[in-house]
Amino acid sequence: MTWTAVTLENVAFLRPKRPDAPEPAKPPGKGRPTPTRKEAESANKRPLAPTDRREAAKMTREQRDRARERMNRALQTGEERYLPARDKGPVRRWTRDWIDSRTSIGEFFLFAAVAMIVGVFALNRSPVASAVMILVMYAVTLSFAIDAAVRGVRLRRALNAKFGAENVPRGSVWYGISRSIQMRRTRLPKPQVERRAYPS
Repeated sequence: MTWTAVTLENVAFLRPKRPDAPEPAKPPGKGRPTPTRKEAESANKRPLAPTDRREAAKMTREQRDRARERMNRALQTGEERYLPARDKGPVRRWTRDWIDSRTSIGEFFLFAAVAMIVGVFALNRSPVASAVMILVMYAVTLSFAIDAAVRGVRLRRALNAKFGAENVPRGSVWYGISRSIQMRRTRLPKPQVERRAYPS
C-alpha cells in the first residue's frame, strides 16, 4: 500500500469554493501593451498641410504672392537670393554691369523704329521720299546689327578673361546682347552701376 503525504496545498485545493467568495484582485495595468516611442510620436503628429481644399488653395496663393513680391523687389534692388534663375550667378551679374556701364546703339532702336515707320507713312505720297526713308531704315537696322555683333564679341572676350571660358554658362553672351537693345530705364533687373563705371 502506498501512502500519500497530506499537505496544506492539497487540502486547500480540495476545499470547495464558496460562491460568494471575491475574485482575486488583478494586478493593476492598462490591459494593452505600452506603445513605443515611435508610435507615440506618430500619434502626436499633425498634418502640416490643411485638409480643407479651400484653405490649402488660400495658403498656396499667399505663398505665391509673397514669392512674387520678393522677386519684384529683387529685380529693383538686384538682391541675388530672390532673382529669377536666369539672372542669378556672378557671371550674369557681371554681364549686366558690363552692359549697363556702356552706351549702345541698340538702346535707341525702339525710338528709331517708331520714327521710321511714322516717316514712311507720312511720306508715302512722295515715292522718292519713301524710297529714301526705306533706305534709311535699312541702314539704321544694319548699324544696330553690327553694333550688337561687335558688342557680343567684346563681351565674350571679357567674360572669358574674367571667369575662364569653361566657367561661362551657355547663353551669357546673348543674355548681354538682349539687355543692350533695351532702354536703360526698362531693364530688369535694374542697372546697379552708372554709365562708364566699368566693372573690374
